[in-house]
Amino acid sequence: MNESFATILETVGDVRPDRLAVSHGDRTRTWAELDERAARLAGHLAAQGVGPESRVAIALYNGVEYIESVYAVLKLRAVPLNVNYRYRRDEIVGLLDDAQAEAVVFDATLAERMGEARPDLPRLRTLVQFGGDDVPDWAAGYDAALAAAEPAPRQERGNDHWLMYTGGTTGRPKGVLSRHSGLYNTVCANGFLLLGEVPFPQTLDELRATVERLGADRDAMVCLPAPPLMHATGMYTTFGALLAGGRVVYLPSRSYDPDELAATVERERVDTVSIVGDVFARPLAQALDRAEAEGRSYDLSSLRRIISVGVTWSADVKERLLHHADIVCRDLVASSEGGPYAVIETRRGEPTETARFRLVPGARVIDEQGRDVEPGSGQVGMLAAPVDEHIRYQGDDAATAATFRELGGRRWVVPGDMASLDADGTVVFHGRGSRVINTGGEKVFAEEVEQLLLTHPAVRDAMVVGAPDERWGSRIVAVVALHPGAELTEAEARAHVGERLADHKRPRELVVVDELRRSPSGKADLRWASSVATGTDRP
Repeated sequence: MNESFATILETVGDVRPDRLAVSHGDRTRTWAELDERAARLAGHLAAQGVGPESRVAIALYNGVEYIESVYAVLKLRAVPLNVNYRYRRDEIVGLLDDAQAEAVVFDATLAERMGEARPDLPRLRTLVQFGGDDVPDWAAGYDAALAAAEPAPRQERGNDHWLMYTGGTTGRPKGVLSRHSGLYNTVCANGFLLLGEVPFPQTLDELRATVERLGADRDAMVCLPAPPLMHATGMYTTFGALLAGGRVVYLPSRSYDPDELAATVERERVDTVSIVGDVFARPLAQALDRAEAEGRSYDLSSLRRIISVGVTWSADVKERLLHHADIVCRDLVASSEGGPYAVIETRRGEPTETARFRLVPGARVIDEQGRDVEPGSGQVGMLAAPVDEHIRYQGDDAATAATFRELGGRRWVVPGDMASLDADGTVVFHGRGSRVINTGGEKVFAEEVEQLLLTHPAVRDAMVVGAPDERWGSRIVAVVALHPGAELTEAEARAHVGERLADHKRPRELVVVDELRRSPSGKADLRWASSVATGTDRP
């Protein structure tokens, strides 16, 4: 559908004005309230000069204000972009400068970092702070801004731009720039597809009729996105549920609590939960096991499906969840650049598997020349999926050409996810081929951490690798060689990295060796470093 997503949301909201759109603990918004508050924030931003194609950063935790802010930006035909609330000053400057951001809506806990970043961001003229008792003189208070502003009127819009930043293979986040038509197709898979509404509505009239048929006086689905909205999984499952005439529920706490998730499913009668692999699923399974053993099992009878994207979801964890709830475990391989590429659905009584999928229609496994990998050959290739002509990386033509390829007269996204095909067509997923470490759903570029470790006066050489971790999927391990007579503790290494980078980029383990193995050209021996990190070749 070649419509602005703001117009699409307005269409759904007009069908369901008095139904709840979003809940966050005891705080709720009906569709009419969501639309009115988004229009007021849009009015404030417009008065500060924000308009079509302006870039507006959203640096908030999950909650109703996140959705209000994104909706407000879309109403103005401006471009929202996601900011990781864990970022430090330098990371914020790098991201907002790359995006050419003119405005930012940020949480009060980030005020000090935003204040430090402002001098190096001359384009950043409009700042709005949500929460907190004290609002700096260089920002407007969120609630005060809404109260004083006139709601921005609705307007004719087009197939506007959408920008989602993702960790990638360059050491810095890359902005995936696309159009709302591509966003619509992506999020439909998280709403209409799950409800069996295929093909998707392709006009506003068809959308209105579909939402009315699904029920203007009830919720077509109740979705709880557990991951942060600053990541694509959380945002796209939110949009998918809203688009289909559903309600979105966010966890009250700012840190993940599996017992809170289970209790929220019970209280809100949630039917759909989105997670990020074992990082979320294993603690949930442990919480459910513990509750059952103590005779206080949660009521999960409303739950119909759990969707996971982006991180390994182990077979044993799926089995433990299926013991507690009669659900579908839907495990997806996808990326912010495109997809999905592969999917597996597991139900009670069916075999559970780890990292084994089926290609979705249109997706392929290809070699470096763009040829299909032969099933059963054992050859490891790259997952690829068709994409439209609009999608690209913000300001990076070289990365765009490397990831978005023309093959056989058609455009494909090939982000570097490695896979092979069994003889029966089963996809065996091998992980990202670059040096990106996926830890707890966060992507960490090893060289970024290495470069910072090398600034420590005790460190002579450093390699950073990922080691398997039951809880986090991978944990970051720093393998370092020190200057003669120098000493370095794990706590000191973590503190040094944490001064400049987000907490999730700090090494969880430090291994000190006499000398790092490198080739004559200086290339790191990563196989050796990984063996050291996992303990198979410890000094």
